[in-house]
Amino acid sequence: MLRGKTRRDRRERERERERADPLDAAQEDRVRAVLALGGVPHADLPDGVQQVRLKLLERAADGREAPRDVSAWAAVVASNLAMDWHRARRRQERLGERLAVLWREATDEDGAESRALSMAVTQGLDALPDTQRQVVVLRFYADLPVRAIADELGIPEGTVKSRLHTAVRVLRTRLHEGEVV
Repeated sequence: MLRGKTRRDRRERERERERADPLDAAQEDRVRAVLALGGVPHADLPDGVQQVRLKLLERAADGREAPRDVSAWAAVVASNLAMDWHRARRRQERLGERLAVLWREATDEDGAESRALSMAVTQGLDALPDTQRQVVVLRFYADLPVRAIADELGIPEGTVKSRLHTAVRVLRTRLHEGEVV
């Protein structure tokens, strides 16, 4: 009697897990494969699978019906995520190239004073939290407007403004303390 009950309990727990998780093991494997074939690094695959899972849960939470073929839908979403990953990587590369050009221009044209200021700003940026550094770089180096930054990062414009304000205040304080400005 006890064995029958534990088997039923185990089967019931498995059914609950299946109902709670919108992707079964085969679908998850397919998503991982699509992401990997799309060039997403191995270390980022779990995050990609979670994003697909989240999109499926959001779809259900919005009251939309589940896709007819969840596996195919998840593969398309995974493919889109892989493209987004590449776009973000290219954007970072372009930003790094632009910063390198600006650095070279500043060091070539303005001399020692400008180099000291550039070094102080670079050190100040390095000391900022990632979220603040990201909005500062996007705003002042990539020249993106606040709305575009908010859209790219998926955060409210007010959050972008707040992070910018805090970061600029911290940088200004550090530059004054170091008597660079």
